[in-house]
Amino acid sequence: MKIAFEDLIVFENEDYILINKPPHVASLDERTADRSNSILRMAKEYHADAQLGHRLDKETSGILAIAKHPEAYRHLAMQFEHREVAKRYHAIVNGVHDFDMISVYLPIAPVRDGTAVRIDRQKGKEAETIFNTIRAYRSHTLVECMPITGRMHQIRVHLMCLKAPIVNDPTYGGDPIYLSQIKRKFNLKQGTEELPLIQRVALHARSLTFTLLNGEDVQFEAPYPKDFDVLVKQLEKHSL
Repeated sequence: MKIAFEDLIVFENEDYILINKPPHVASLDERTADRSNSILRMAKEYHADAQLGHRLDKETSGILAIAKHPEAYRHLAMQFEHREVAKRYHAIVNGVHDFDMISVYLPIAPVRDGTAVRIDRQKGKEAETIFNTIRAYRSHTLVECMPITGRMHQIRVHLMCLKAPIVNDPTYGGDPIYLSQIKRKFNLKQGTEELPLIQRVALHARSLTFTLLNGEDVQFEAPYPKDFDVLVKQLEKHSL
C-alpha cells in the first residue's frame, strides 16, 4: 500500500517537517530489494534536501523530525548531541508495574550480528532511560519512557531489565497479547486462529521537544496509530 507522505505531516515550516511515522516502515533504506517505502526516500521526494534528524525502529510508530536544509539538520543534531531534546515514548508492557521516575542506567552493546543489543557493563556504551506508569491494567501496563541517551533498542532492553518487556517483543522477552487474555467471556469462532491484538512491538514515539532555529521551544505530539489505539482501548474496556 502506497503511503502519502503529506498525510503523515504533523507540522511543517521552512526548516523542519514533523511526521507521525506509521509502524512497519523503515526510517532509512534497508538492504532489501524493496526500498521504495523508507521515510527518507519519501521525504526526499517531498523535499529534495530532506535529512532525518533521528531514527525510529521499523516497527515503532510516532513522531519523527526531518530537517529541510543543512543548517536545520546541524541545529537539531547539536541538540541531540547535548541531550537537549526531550523524547517521550509510550509502551504497553507485560505485567502490572508501578514506575514513578524509575531510572535504568545500564550500558548497552550490540550483539554480534548487529540486529539486537545486550547489557554489557564492560564494553557497553552509557545508556539511561526513565520510566513512569501511565495506567496499570489487570495484566498489562501503559508506560511512559523517556530515553536520556539514544542507543539502539535502549527502551526495549531497559524494560526487559525491569521485568516489564514490551508486548509482542520476542527479542527482549515480550509476549503477544490476545483478546482472550483480557476479555472474561471470550468465544473464538470454531476453526479460526486467534491473532494478537497488535502485530508488532507495542512502542510509540509520543512526543518530541526541541528548539527551533528562531530559539522557540516547541513540543510536537503524535496521536496513536490505529493498532496501538485499539490495543489501549481494549485494555481500558476490559480492565474493570
